[in-house]
Amino acid sequence: MDAHSALSLLETGLNQCAVVVDRDGGLLVALLTAGLVGGATHCTGMCGPFVLAQVTARLEQVPVSRMSEFHRLAGAAVLPYHLGRGTTYALIGAVAATVAGHVGALPGLRWLSVALLAFAALFFLGYAVKGLSAWIPMLVPKLDGAVQRWWGDRVSRLARPLFGNPTGWRGYALGLALGFIPCGLLYGAVAVAAASGNALTGALGMVAFTLGTVPSLLAVGLAGHLAGRAWRTAVARAAPVIMVVNAGVLGWMAWRLIAA
Repeated sequence: MDAHSALSLLETGLNQCAVVVDRDGGLLVALLTAGLVGGATHCTGMCGPFVLAQVTARLEQVPVSRMSEFHRLAGAAVLPYHLGRGTTYALIGAVAATVAGHVGALPGLRWLSVALLAFAALFFLGYAVKGLSAWIPMLVPKLDGAVQRWWGDRVSRLARPLFGNPTGWRGYALGLALGFIPCGLLYGAVAVAAASGNALTGALGMVAFTLGTVPSLLAVGLAGHLAGRAWRTAVARAAPVIMVVNAGVLGWMAWRLIAA
């Protein structure tokens, strides 16, 4: 492939992304803010230990004589891990949206996108309203404990060797693997991505969700759980309002599909 063909392909891809952003901007913003709020209230506790373990391992590889602020910031950012995690989430979003799009195209199943948006709206509303939070386990099918342990053991065994030196491709592979760990907040995000019925929209939506979770995990990487807790406390004050707005946007999108 020559340079001209590569540029043409890149331009076509960017144009497609621009169309998705223009058409499904509300969905992308909803997932970005869900990741931002969920990252501060949920991800710091669940994924924070993974980030801290990587930061420690990365900084141990740098000799004391060469240690600098740049090395400390680069170690705390764990960008390969976030890229790997984002790749897994984007793949899940693309597959879920493709399947939902094909199923929704079948006669009598146009309501699938509406149901997915309604599920996500209730899910996010449950994070904002304490009285509804007890309903979340009822909305998400539970896996048998043995199945969860089996899946967790497999992911852990795959990822464990990568923690030793989580830099470069190893950090990326670690993010790919850990992206498959079941997460309650992830269910709601995938439902929103799937409701689009479009693979590119689903993938970009999950990338937006991933970007939203990065600031809280970056705070943990920079200054440990103390900073994570401080960030979480600050965001938690606005979280209910943001999640209610998100639920309202998704509910409005579902209503538009019904009225169409």
